[in-house]
Amino acid sequence: MGRTLLTLIVLAGCAPAQARYDVLLQGGHVVDAKYNLSAVRDVAIKDGRIAAVAAHIAATEASKTIDVRGLYVTPGLVDIHVHAYGGTGMRDAYSGDHSVYPDGFTFRSGVTTVVDAGSSGWRNFDDFKDRIIDRSKTRVLALLNIVGHGMGGGAIEQNLEDMDAKATADAAVKYKTIVVGVKTAHYDGPEWTPVERAVAAGTLAGIPVMVDFGTFRPERPFQDLVLKKLRPGDIYTHTYLDAVPMLDAHGKVQPYLFEARKRGVIFDVGHGGGSFLFRQAVPAIRQGFVPDSISTDLHIDSMNSGMKDMLNVMSKFLNMGLPLDDVIARSTWNPAKEIHREDLGNLSVGAPADIAVLRLQKGQFGFVDVFGARLQGTMKLVCEVTVRNGLVVYDLNGISRADWTHLGAYGPQGEAKWDGTINPGLRAPKK
Repeated sequence: MGRTLLTLIVLAGCAPAQARYDVLLQGGHVVDAKYNLSAVRDVAIKDGRIAAVAAHIAATEASKTIDVRGLYVTPGLVDIHVHAYGGTGMRDAYSGDHSVYPDGFTFRSGVTTVVDAGSSGWRNFDDFKDRIIDRSKTRVLALLNIVGHGMGGGAIEQNLEDMDAKATADAAVKYKTIVVGVKTAHYDGPEWTPVERAVAAGTLAGIPVMVDFGTFRPERPFQDLVLKKLRPGDIYTHTYLDAVPMLDAHGKVQPYLFEARKRGVIFDVGHGGGSFLFRQAVPAIRQGFVPDSISTDLHIDSMNSGMKDMLNVMSKFLNMGLPLDDVIARSTWNPAKEIHREDLGNLSVGAPADIAVLRLQKGQFGFVDVFGARLQGTMKLVCEVTVRNGLVVYDLNGISRADWTHLGAYGPQGEAKWDGTINPGLRAPKK
């Protein structure tokens, strides 16, 4: 397979002669919602894939063993609402300056897969693919905007003439391994046209639709969106937005939301810079209306305000009362199923070795919503290690590394003991 990021320097005679596995994560608490697994397990990796999950795997069977006792081992987190179409030069647009380059924000939060939520449409998807998707170490999937020019802001996103269901569906089918859904967002007008055309495109391509409802208007009631317009399996994002008619005058969750869920509509968090309020989320969660999936709506504004990152959003739900296993399920297996990518979000043998190793910190922490309201919390998730396709791509405290005092500058025959994982431009000095 060649030299990998997971190969660590091993003194002569310490590595198994014929290691069965490349890497072993040993002693962590594994949470895998696909199998309702929440227990201490060892996880072995071979050739970039999950090779085994078992109660005990001997360290002698692996070329490298990482001690993860006291930590949680989960599938790599799947964030289905981000904006990652940066570098175009477009001002005030998610197909431009509002977007982020994904690799700078994913691995440090345990995220290995993101879904760009409609930043591009069928007209500019090829550019997005070349500029971002094909160059990212993060797995980047996409929801194709029903607007052909994507999220260009202003009049571009209001142009009904550029909402072409067939062209969108054709592009989705052409790139079916990357495009996992259709997105409609930010529409201000009274018409149902954006939703209807997005659903038509999703039906033609056999993929789900995600809706950011834009301006809430009486001509197109939100209740009709989730009870009539969306299909089972379609996704409403920004669930805890202030404009959502969620609570009645007595603070009770309105029954139509439970009805919409029964008919198969999916409710996603989509926190963002303006779409998550504790005064909506806390009473809803206490009454059992919890999100199906947790996502960030990552962009340059949300990452610097109350949202911050995926683990911060997950920590909010922990402190609002969701059990840790439920929070992890809604950040791994649930979103993977929602986008019809059941190969992700789990630790099945043969699945891509995308893994997050998380620490649950206890203490006093503060969390802020989009209106600046604060929630006092006692738990916070921190990423210790992220593995992507079997490679350690992030290691907060160096737990996958050997101590420097155990490593010499040269091996027994004078060869440099560098494994290529830190500073790939490094070259060992000659004797």
